[in-house]
Amino acid sequence: MQMIHFFSKQYFFSALLLVLLSSLNVRAEVETYQIDPHHSSANFLIRHVVAKLSGSFSDVNGELRIDRSNLANSSVQARINMSSVNTHHAKRDEHIKKSDYLDVMQFAEMQFVSSKIEPGKQADEGLVTGTLTLHGVSKTLTFPFKILGFGNDPWGGQRTGIQASTVIKASDFGFQWGLKPQAPVGDDIEVTLLLEGVKAKSAQ
Repeated sequence: MQMIHFFSKQYFFSALLLVLLSSLNVRAEVETYQIDPHHSSANFLIRHVVAKLSGSFSDVNGELRIDRSNLANSSVQARINMSSVNTHHAKRDEHIKKSDYLDVMQFAEMQFVSSKIEPGKQADEGLVTGTLTLHGVSKTLTFPFKILGFGNDPWGGQRTGIQASTVIKASDFGFQWGLKPQAPVGDDIEVTLLLEGVKAKSAQ
């Protein structure tokens, strides 16, 4: 009888351990979110003469993979349609798309692929390192990001929001406009990414 009781206790603790391990695996799950192009944008500021001009790219796609328990396991891939540039002036936008500036006919897409995520002091912040490919040139960048939150949307889905900012030099990617003497357009571009991700249905 004591032997049966011993094995019963062993079975109970083994089962409990399996349940605990299973719950840890759920918490450590890497969640996959598709970037929602209708609620995401890549915004920019650039010098124009002595002022600053703002604009955005509204067609942003890609994937966010987030491990809430360890952000180092997370990753991001984002693609931006260069023809979606909008500076709130149609004639200027058409000029920007030409070979004088973005040359969207030859370089239709900008892409960022992360290679490393460094968690910050706060659980929702960190640094992301990756490769930005723009105008046929690829450069490694590191910049800060913040996870704005997680929540349910009105359509039964789950979403996350991310904000990230950096400054790039147009000349690093082969654009020469800001290097000309007394150039009316600057070389430094302030970039802010506002990404909203929808959790993949298979993962909800």
